[in-house]
Amino acid sequence: MIGQYGGFDFNKYQRDFKAGFYGIEACSFPGEEDCRRLIEESGSKGFRVGVHFPFRANSSTIRDALFLSPDADEREAAYEHIRAELEYLTSLKPEYVLFHYPKPVILDDRVDWKLWRFGDRREYIYESECTLSELIERSESLFEWLDLRSRDYHFTPILEFDALNRYVYEHDFFENLLLKYPQIQLCLDTARLYLQDKLDPRFDAKAILRKYAKYAGLLHLSTVQVNQTVQNPHYPVLPELSVEDGWAPIAEYLQIIREANSRVKIMFEHRSDLITEDQLQQCYDWVDAIVNGSVYL
Repeated sequence: MIGQYGGFDFNKYQRDFKAGFYGIEACSFPGEEDCRRLIEESGSKGFRVGVHFPFRANSSTIRDALFLSPDADEREAAYEHIRAELEYLTSLKPEYVLFHYPKPVILDDRVDWKLWRFGDRREYIYESECTLSELIERSESLFEWLDLRSRDYHFTPILEFDALNRYVYEHDFFENLLLKYPQIQLCLDTARLYLQDKLDPRFDAKAILRKYAKYAGLLHLSTVQVNQTVQNPHYPVLPELSVEDGWAPIAEYLQIIREANSRVKIMFEHRSDLITEDQLQQCYDWVDAIVNGSVYL
């Protein structure tokens, strides 16, 4: 899959989308014309459409729905925002709708997060401001609500891990919810997992992949270079980008995914404009060779 963020970019579509690709993930479209072009193109070419919430761009609100907010009114507003988007999306009929989890992000107080990018201060709280029991209660409500809405609007809810704290990676409540509500799937983001692995000495990205890959319906694939600073975000994955130079160990991540889940869809969440067309094809070929088993590490 490829992403289309901020509207339907026909040039990016022609360059990035290849025969045999599954579909397009759309986010923050500015108006009806872009939506119409996406519907027409998917209908004529036969590809699927997924949505990264929100589908409609709105500069007056933050992007992600704060459905785990400590503030009850803010939680209710988040649910209503999602419901309105789902109603709007009935004409598009997306296969899935993706939301970041947890939101607000719950940050471990022991970690220096200055290299983590947030668009708005409301997007995060600290672990000291939220107990495990509160997170469990709000997460259970979220899963129940999304499961019901998925039946009403005929889509697969996907939760994409944002920054994680020990409530998620040291406890089993989230995995138990995935087992209880199998309609709800996960999205794992390689660049985000790698960045937290570099920032948080208690976080193990490979352990997260081993634990949760079997629940993933989607993998957001790109890399990032982390040394003293964060450089080259959303860079396409290429075999020559080495761990020694600060790049994510993408081949190892993909091998873990391959061994745990052969059904996961890969969405190339990268800036293909940073590389040549030959390099883009090399990216696709390399990933295909790893996930389909012709390259072994």
